[in-house]
Order: sequence, then structure tokens, then C-alpha cells
Amino acid sequence: MRVYFAGSIRGEAPDRDWFQELIRYISKTDKVLTEHSFDFSYEDEIKKDDREIWETDINWLQSADAVVGEITAPSLGVGYEIGKAEEWGKPILLLYRETPGKKTSAMLNGSRFNELITYNEKNEAHQAIDVFLAKVRAEYLEP
Repeated sequence: MRVYFAGSIRGEAPDRDWFQELIRYISKTDKVLTEHSFDFSYEDEIKKDDREIWETDINWLQSADAVVGEITAPSLGVGYEIGKAEEWGKPILLLYRETPGKKTSAMLNGSRFNELITYNEKNEAHQAIDVFLAKVRAEYLEP
């Protein structure tokens, strides 16, 4: 299965180590289309051509069977990607690490088109991914 992983890059400071761990976790069973997207320095990222980034990411998103987004760090780009995935009928799992004094976006939390899981421990996020990907396989990919 092809999974598009979304997380903040230029928005609020990303947790790259955690994103890379999630990507490695998903990669045990599935192909993560964006696996190299979080293995860079910020200085390298801002040098990239925005149009090229958009075209690459949109192509990956269109070809994905499912989307997993880590939305703890707010990001306009991730919100855009989630909106496009929703528009295209992609199954979407959103992960939010509970943060005192903060809430998720009402637009993401209130949407009936995605599944939003709040977690505190890494194993909770891993378990949510396992359940979600098994559900996608059963409902969308297997006849």
C-alpha cells in the first residue's frame, strides 16, 4: 500500500526525529511516498523551488492509497494536503500529541472525512496507525 505521510516542515517547528520514526514504523508494512521529505536541514528546504515541491507532493498525494498526518505542529501546507486528500476521497488518519493549552484545528477535528487520534505515548500512535492501515486494507483495497 502507498501511504502519504504529512507533517509540518516550514510551519511550526517540526519534530523531525518523531516524524522519521513514524515513517520507519509505517515502512515496515507499506511504502511511504514521502519517506525522504523529513530528512533534510531547514536551510536546504527553503532553497527548493516551491513549484517543484508542490508538483511532487501533489503527484504523491494523488497516487497514495491512504494519508497519515501528524498535526501536533500547525502547518498550512499539511492543512492543504489534508483538504486535497479529503476532496479526493482518500482515507485519512490524523495524529495529535496532546499538548497542554493547545487544541487541534476545529476544521480537522470536526471533519467527518478523517479519523483524528489524540495520543500521549508513542505506542498509542503506533497502535492507531496499525488499526487504521488494517482498516484501509480491508475496506478499500481488498475485494
